[in-house]
Amino acid sequence: MSSEYEDDWAHNDEVSTAPAKPTLAEPSKYQVLMLNDDYTPMDFVIEVLKNMFSMADGMATQTMMEVHTAGRARCGIYSFEVAESKVEQANSYAQQHGHPLQCTLEEI
Repeated sequence: MSSEYEDDWAHNDEVSTAPAKPTLAEPSKYQVLMLNDDYTPMDFVIEVLKNMFSMADGMATQTMMEVHTAGRARCGIYSFEVAESKVEQANSYAQQHGHPLQCTLEEI
């Protein structure tokens, strides 16, 4: 007993292959930048850098001085979600303490 489908199977010499694996790209990275203002105390900026960006005393002081003299400085490089969260935390913390300190994120 032969069917139309069995004939197709018996005479099919094609080789099927699995589709190629897609190339996975490295996720985009974002830098968190702290912006200068004329009102936030330097000690508060250092506190934010140490507590929210895990900087050591010396690095936090150096970064604070860069913010003060250059107008902005990088606080860290993260995935989008982490960078977005860090910006929100720092801005919210500053606002809660009555300071206009602002952080933003920028794709690298």
